[in-house]
Amino acid sequence: QVQLAESGGGLVQPGGSLRLSCAASGFAFSSSWMYWVRQAPGKGLEWVSSINTSGGATAYAESVKGQFTISRDNAKNTVYLQMNSLKPEDTCVYYCVKDPDLSFGQGTQVTVSS
Repeated sequence: QVQLAESGGGLVQPGGSLRLSCAASGFAFSSSWMYWVRQAPGKGLEWVSSINTSGGATAYAESVKGQFTISRDNAKNTVYLQMNSLKPEDTCVYYCVKDPDLSFGQGTQVTVSS
């Protein structure tokens, strides 16, 4: 079955960086668009970024454009989210999501605080 396992979250100071990973299995990863979404405490889901099957096309929410970079390694069935210049408002649970059925992983917590 579809499995998506996010990792790489943690506590980081403002201005710091983290790289999230999402290891995928149980489906044709290289044929699937992938997304990152996030959820702040008490709020709804927010789309963060998308990447096409080859990694040649990406898109970002305005709130993270120029700050986050999505990438993928189809040989490793893994999608990444490099997050730089982190701010307290980036504190969220981050999920990777597969297209088209929008399956989610369990999420990884990112906390930006001094």
